[in-house]
Formats: sequence, structure tokens, C-alpha cells
Amino acid sequence: MTGVRSSTVDGVVTRSARRTPERTALRYAGRTWTYRELDEAVGTAAAALTEGHGLRPGDRVASYAHNSDVYLIAFLACARAGLVHVPVNQNLTGDDLAYILGQSGSSLVLTDPDLAARVPDGFTVRPLRDDEGSLLAELGTPRPFVPTHEPAADDLVQLLYTSGTTALPKGAMMTHGALVHEYVSAVTALDLRAGDRPVHALPLYHSAQMHVFLLPYLAVGAENTVLDAPDAGRVFDLVESGQADSLFAPPTVWIALANHPEFTARDLGGLRKAYYGASIMPVPVLERLRDRLPDLAFYNCFGQSEIGPLALVLGPDEHEGRMDSCGRPVLFVEAKVVDEDGKDVPDGTAGEVAYRSPQLCGGYWDKPEESAEAFRDGWFHSGDLAVRDAEGYFTVVDRVKDVINSGGVLVASRQVEDALYTHPAVAETAVVGLPDERWIEAVTAVVVLREAATEDELIAHARERLAHFKAPKRILFVDGLPRNASGKILKRELRDRFAADRP
Repeated sequence: MTGVRSSTVDGVVTRSARRTPERTALRYAGRTWTYRELDEAVGTAAAALTEGHGLRPGDRVASYAHNSDVYLIAFLACARAGLVHVPVNQNLTGDDLAYILGQSGSSLVLTDPDLAARVPDGFTVRPLRDDEGSLLAELGTPRPFVPTHEPAADDLVQLLYTSGTTALPKGAMMTHGALVHEYVSAVTALDLRAGDRPVHALPLYHSAQMHVFLLPYLAVGAENTVLDAPDAGRVFDLVESGQADSLFAPPTVWIALANHPEFTARDLGGLRKAYYGASIMPVPVLERLRDRLPDLAFYNCFGQSEIGPLALVLGPDEHEGRMDSCGRPVLFVEAKVVDEDGKDVPDGTAGEVAYRSPQLCGGYWDKPEESAEAFRDGWFHSGDLAVRDAEGYFTVVDRVKDVINSGGVLVASRQVEDALYTHPAVAETAVVGLPDERWIEAVTAVVVLREAATEDELIAHARERLAHFKAPKRILFVDGLPRNASGKILKRELRDRFAADRP
């Protein structure tokens, strides 16, 4: 009876396969899969993983690999076999990689040949593709999969490790039911349709690309294109040829697209839906994009790994007058703003965002203290500082840990960053607080320039737009900002790097 009522992650693809079996589901690197072929490949991969490696339901399987069609198939195969998938950032090496593989207790690491040598000793490795004995090779001979355990909605399906921008990554324990609820929220809030032609260019290990876009789009039966990376020229080609009409990217990628020399010359009128998220979009950048593509519908997507990750959405008809807002809660999310004691604060007052939702994780893998700290008083405490207005729209001010205490006054880094982005010389910036004997923390802007500018010039520009206590005390010029593959700037690295270098 349990299986009759349950909805699983791989099940959303099975339903699409039964509804539109011969419709194209996925394109990657010259390979095309119909929904029937994709669903069949998932079963074959599930058989290969369980029979070939002796894996049992509940065992953890890490994917340390680049984007590919086989990456997706491996994840869905783990879901079908009752295994727990552990997506790992393919840019991690050394101790960072060993920590996640070890902390998760992964029994098998699925990887690509060029990454295999990085996997620490002691872990069983199997190539996903481009090698003898790869999972891709197994897909050439379809075979049935007979599960020993039929997964249910409450079963664990994935450990989504947090980005680790402020501390060691934590594995958010996601169940089938939590992710399926999140898929429904994504479909409704983002207007995902079977007739859309989305391109998926961000890393599939990241929850936003996989769970807000690729899986929900597979659930509705759309035609999907997966790219190795967000290459501007390739994206422009797909749009011009009619193969892509929607794109998700973090602000850093949208900035790169907008700054690309071909951006103003290419015919991008076929792009209908633009999704941004994963980090805060500078308002001046969004305004430039809207000016260039006035008919493009922009959606701001906000959330975090622990909630699947979509929690709030600002739709295209909601941007006017609230360009800095991240919107209102999606279908299956309840959100509020609280003070340090967990009490509700009045609208218009900054506080921490707290959630209740069936999309939420079940806590952090093997971290009971961190789980108890995040889940208290019947709510999940997000760590995001925000303001809610009387109409229910949320505007994120900062991460709680990124708010700067300057002379006893709290300064939100985002406000300072938005002011600096209005200067034409600023390509990118991140504002952090550095230790200071006088100010406790000195507001410091780390800036990547697109043209010449001086420290005094940028500070004066900020002071024209901000209260003086909010303006940067110091500008540091760099060639690039450290970030993870999802586009989040690693402010912890900036603080560590420059704390010892203060005057």
C-alpha cells in the first residue's frame, strides 16, 4: 500500500515517459533521449549499480563529475534503487573532497576519467562515461531492474551539502517527498511548461539547477538541453537557432553574459524566460539586462539547499517598484521574519527568515547539534536576514553572518554593493567587514574593475548614495572574486585573506 500512494523523484520521469514516451526529454553532446529511453536507462543504471557493486538501500553513492546526461541518469538510478545520492562539487580537491566523501560515508564514487585521480585512496571508483566499464557503456544493453526495496516518500534520496561559505559544509538530508513537493512549487511559481525549451548550463551537482529546473522540467515533459558549462557563445547559438528559450543563471553568470562583446549584436529575441538566483542580483545589473531585453520575463528565485532549494519567487509582473525583492513564498512554503529570540517582528523590520514546509530537509547528516540549532520552536531558521513588507514580499538584506558591525551599527553588505555597482568602472564587488580597532569591523569593498578608477573615487561615489557610516572605509582591488561553482561569492575567503593585511 505504501508504494501505491508514494511519489518518488524517479517517478516524476516515469510518469512523463508514460504520458509522452516518444517526446524528446534530454539532449547532451550529440546524444538525444526520449522520455521512454530515459526512463529505461534509469532502470538499467539502477541494475548496474546494485548488481555490480553490491549496494543496498540506504547506501550513499557520491557523484563527483562534470555535467552530462549520464550524471542525471545516475542520480535517478540511485533514487529508483533506494540509494542515497551525494552530489559533490567537481572543483573540490584534497581535504575538501575527502571531507564530504568521508562525512557522508559514501560506498561508491561515480566520476569522470579526468577527475578520478583526485579521489582519495580507500574509495571505490567507477567512471560515468568515456572509459571502459563506464556506466554509459552499460546503458547500451538495456535490462530490467527488480528492486529489493521500493522507495517511499519518507525515504532519504539525497544529501545536499551546503556551499560552506561560512563554515564546513553540512549534508542536508532530503527525502523523496520533500523534493517532489519542491518540484510542484517550482512548476507553479516559475510557470514551467511542456512547451518550454530550457537550457541547463550550471553544475548539476548544485540543487538549484537540478531541483528547481531540470527535474521539474522533466516532470512537465519539456525538451531539455544540458551543457557542460554556461558558455555565452553556446547559449547565444541555442537561442538563435530556436533550441532554447529559457535559462537559469546566478547573477555572476548574467553579469558575464551582459558584458560579453556579442551580447548586443546577437538576436536573443527568442529568449522568453530568464531565471536568476543562488545569490543576490545587483539591481543596476538587472536594470541593464531589462533595458537590453525588454520582452524577457525575469524571475527571481530564492532559497537554500535545506528547503530543496526554492522558497521565494518574484515573478516578472512583480518586479516593478520592488526590484530588490526576492518575492513571496512558493506553494508549499510558509515563511516569517523573527528576532534573535524567535519572536515575530513587525513588517518593515529586519530579522531572520524562518520556514515551515514539507520541502524541508530532515536535518543535517550526522550533525545533531547543528540540526537542533537550525530546527527550533517548530521552524527552520535560515540564517538569512530579511524584511517583509505589508503585502508579504521579502527583501533579503544579507546573510546573518555577513552583516557588518561598524562602530556598533549594523551595516548590510548588499546595500553597499548596490551603491558601488552604479559606478561604471565596477565590474564586480563584494563587501565584507574586516577587524578594526576603532570600528570593530571596517566596511571594506573588494572590487574587480572593468576600467580605471581610484579608491578615493569609489568611496566618494558610495558616500553620495549612502550614509557615511555605511560607505566603505577601504577599497581593495583584485582580478577576480572567489566563488563556488553555483556563483556564490565566498566572503569567508575574502575575510580570511585580507584580515591580516589591514593597515
